[in-house]
Amino acid sequence: MDVLIKISIVAGAFLFMEFVAWFTHKYIMHGILWIWHKSHHTVHDHALEKNDFFVLVFSLPSVFLIYLGTYYDKFNLLLYVGIGILAYGIFYFIFHDIIVHRRVKIKYKAKNKYMKRIMNAHYIHHKRHTKKDCEAFGFLWAPNKYSVEKK
Repeated sequence: MDVLIKISIVAGAFLFMEFVAWFTHKYIMHGILWIWHKSHHTVHDHALEKNDFFVLVFSLPSVFLIYLGTYYDKFNLLLYVGIGILAYGIFYFIFHDIIVHRRVKIKYKAKNKYMKRIMNAHYIHHKRHTKKDCEAFGFLWAPNKYSVEKK
């Protein structure tokens, strides 16, 4: 299989995951599974929160697709979909847990417009501690209205 096709599948799955993350964050995490997600909107001093169960839930499709694509030749394209999902999960962890919420202690100050915008959108999302009336449900993309630069 052509390398360009493999890269395109990985990239497509990665980009599609931003929509999946936005949709599940808005309609599931702030809906029926608020019981898990509300721990993430609450100030606490413990390392883990119920919201961390979502890591397990979201990793299952990636693991399953990588398994299918690796062990069954007729499903080999699914390997690259699984890798795209895995890559999104890695970027999500770095952005959300390390850079924004500092669950791993680092010194980081956003310098470019993109990082400032997505971090600002996430901070605006966390201004509300309830499941209703929140905004900015994306993780790795945010509309320009969340820009912090002078216009």
